[in-house]
Amino acid sequence: MANQVLKDRSNNRIGEIREEGGRLVIFDPQNRRKGSYDPKTNTTYNSVNSKIGTGNLLTTLL
Repeated sequence: MANQVLKDRSNNRIGEIREEGGRLVIFDPQNRRKGSYDPKTNTTYNSVNSKIGTGNLLTTLL
């Protein structure tokens, strides 16, 4: 999967999703890691690796 840039309605960059080691990782516009999604376990984690929920909830971390 290629990196996916996330933009708002005004076309401002609000984040980016990258694939790293089989996981999807979301970063904010300042390139700070906000969380990750593990497709093997179908679980989303926040930046301190606490479980957020089941499924890909990455965009809710922005």
